[in-house]
Amino acid sequence: MDLIINKITKLFGKQKALEQVSFSVSHGELLGFLGPNGAGKSTLMKIITGYLPADGGEVFLDDERISTDKTSFRKNIGYLPEHNPLYTDLYVKEFLEITAGFYHLKNKKQHVARMVELIGLGDEQHKKIGALSKGYRQRVGLAQALIHDPKVLILDEPTTGLDPNQLEDIRSLIRNISREKTVILSSHIMQEVEAVCNRVVIINKGKIVADGSISEVKSGKLRRNQTVIAAFDKPVEKEKLFSLGTVKSALFDGENWEIESDGNEDIRPQIFRFAVENNLTLLALSLKQQNLENIFHQLTRGSDA
Repeated sequence: MDLIINKITKLFGKQKALEQVSFSVSHGELLGFLGPNGAGKSTLMKIITGYLPADGGEVFLDDERISTDKTSFRKNIGYLPEHNPLYTDLYVKEFLEITAGFYHLKNKKQHVARMVELIGLGDEQHKKIGALSKGYRQRVGLAQALIHDPKVLILDEPTTGLDPNQLEDIRSLIRNISREKTVILSSHIMQEVEAVCNRVVIINKGKIVADGSISEVKSGKLRRNQTVIAAFDKPVEKEKLFSLGTVKSALFDGENWEIESDGNEDIRPQIFRFAVENNLTLLALSLKQQNLENIFHQLTRGSDA
C-alpha cells in the first residue's frame, strides 16, 4: 500500500511543530525519516497512525483518509512508538495473545507462533517481559506491531539504547520485514538511516529540507550547494574560478581544487567550459561524496535550514 502525506501542519499552542509537510512512500520502500530531536518526527508518526489529529493537511493510505475518528485503516498499520509500551508483568507469549485479541484475530495461537518464529523470540516466549534485555523487549514491540500482518509499518526510534549486537539484529529484522511491507523508520541517528534505509527524508524545525535516495543526498544533489573536486594540468588563479559566478569557495590542496557552489545546480559543465576556454586539460572532475552525517549537519544547522 502507498502512504501519502499531504501538507500536514500541526500546532501546539503557538508553536508550529509541523509546517506543510508532504511526501509519499510506496509499497516495499524502506524510508528513513531523519531529523534532530524536536524536529517533529514523532508528531508526524502519531498523525500518520491516527493517534494525533493534524491541524492542516491530510494523510492517505491508498485511497483511504486517515483520521483519529476512524478505525478501519488500523488493520493495515503497525506502529512501534519511541517508548515501547509493554506490560512487564506479562509473559511474552501471553502479551502477544492479548495483542492478537485486540485485532480480533482468529487462531490467535497460530498468529503468535508465527511472530515468535519471525522475530526470533523462541527462547524468550515463556519469560516475563520485565526479565528481558532491551534488545528482546524491542523484538516483542516489533512482534506486537506486526502480529495483525499490516501493510505499513511505522517505527519510531526503534534502536535507541541497543548495544552493537542487538542493533545489528534489529536492523536485520527490519530489512527482512521491508521486503513485503512499506516501512518508515524515524531516527535522529544518521548512521542508522544510512545502514538500513534506501531513501531518506530529512526534517528540520517542522519542515522537509531533503528527500531522496541515500546516494542522491550524499552526492549533494539535494543540498543547497554542491562540492566538486577538480584538477588541471596547469596552475589556476583562484580569482578566475570565482568568475564562474556560482562558485561560493575554492580551496587548493596542492593537487586538487575543492570548489563549492552557492546553489544546487551542477557546476561541472561550467568547470569543463572554463578549462576549454583557458586552454587547460582537466585531469579530474567529480562530485565530492560526503557521509550522511555531514549532510545532515549542513541541512539542519542555521536559522534558514
